[in-house]
Amino acid sequence: MTTGLRVALTTALVLVLAGGAYVTADAYDVVPGMVTLAPPVPDPSPFPTAPGAAEPADVVPVMAELDDQVPLPDAAAVQGLVDGLVGDARLGSAADVGVLVVDQLTGEVLGEHQAEDARTPASTAKVLTGVAALTALDPAATLATRVVVSGDGTVALVGGGDMMLAAGDGDPDATVGHAGLADLARGTAAALALQGVTSVRLEVDDTLFTGPTVNPAWAATDLTGGYVAPVTALAVNIAKTTDGEYVPRHADPSMAAADVFVQRLADAGVTVEGDPVRRTSPADGTELARVESAPLVDVIHHFLDTSDNTITEVVSRLVAIDAGLPASFDGGTQAVLREIGNLGVDVAGARLADASGLADGSQLSPRLLVDLVRLTTDPAYPLLLDVATGMPIGGLTGTLADRYTATDARGLVRAKTGSLTGVTSLTGTVLDAQRRQLVFALMADATPAGGQWAPRQALDGFVTALAACGCR
Repeated sequence: MTTGLRVALTTALVLVLAGGAYVTADAYDVVPGMVTLAPPVPDPSPFPTAPGAAEPADVVPVMAELDDQVPLPDAAAVQGLVDGLVGDARLGSAADVGVLVVDQLTGEVLGEHQAEDARTPASTAKVLTGVAALTALDPAATLATRVVVSGDGTVALVGGGDMMLAAGDGDPDATVGHAGLADLARGTAAALALQGVTSVRLEVDDTLFTGPTVNPAWAATDLTGGYVAPVTALAVNIAKTTDGEYVPRHADPSMAAADVFVQRLADAGVTVEGDPVRRTSPADGTELARVESAPLVDVIHHFLDTSDNTITEVVSRLVAIDAGLPASFDGGTQAVLREIGNLGVDVAGARLADASGLADGSQLSPRLLVDLVRLTTDPAYPLLLDVATGMPIGGLTGTLADRYTATDARGLVRAKTGSLTGVTSLTGTVLDAQRRQLVFALMADATPAGGQWAPRQALDGFVTALAACGCR
């Protein structure tokens, strides 16, 4: 055998052995190839079940439905309580008292006194504003505060109705201070940095709202005492000049907010040349940054729970804008009453001097208030439930936190309070001893000038008696 033939045979043997080794490795999936000893992959299911596509579990309601088999309270007994309230000396001998108590499920009148006559509602008028807003507007809607390019080297701070801005960072878990000017400034600075800009002039556009910012029917002490602020489309912390509940407010909330924004821009590395000026921004101005308020439903809860007059007026203007009316005091009150009438509630003879009940001149009847509160607890109007649940709870929250604390009605009363000089009112719901839900409106004009303590004691005592009423 020649040398060349031996080399050829040896090479062939090596190739055969190598091929066999590769096939073996391929069979054990060590190297790529078509041979395998692994079990065949099963065919995919033609219609795979998507994760999470299972049928949902039954929804368990937070509150049990009202039991219509529970007997109604005895109307004569409830009427006796009404008569006692009308003659209660704590309301004063000159008091003009209106009362209506009805069963929530049936609407049956259980007790009344001059229920159709209109009186000063005070802050119970806020129930109308809350209902109108949730009827006309998206509860999840938010209010944007924006910065847009207004001209060469000029930017505009544009108010969208948020008077609860934080001076610093926004808090996503808060309603007041949900959006922050520090966040807006950082976003603005970042957008300007892309253009190589570190110095601008600042304009302020708060033209979303129109007309006077202060209602002529408000007393001067309403502003100096911190009960309300001028109503504008832009403000920090509801225009408070310092921390606290009832503190003086800025005379020009929009420009006060602009001054804070100048500081926040400086913190973010942008210098503002000169003082901010008020001017309408161009409709097609390029947006540089924005921040968003808490959802509208949270804003409504806030003004119902705390009885905040300023924010109530803001929300009424949003209802007016939706209705195509001027975003002013007159436009807001007209829009609110229009929405209430569209719900089928009789608004004949009703008058609102403002949307919050702070101004003199509003006139509502116990009947109107009861009809409206009853709608908020009606399953046919699910969006309105947020008005019922947004009202203070006796002895626990909001303006009722310090009332009913030592009574069996604690936690069973949800009601909107109303207090002005010589006026005390309360409207809402209470569960009686058999857990039947009753709807009530209590209105007392011309109460003693000595203050709210005695009239509130009279009204709260009446509601506590309703809660304790076996009355069967």
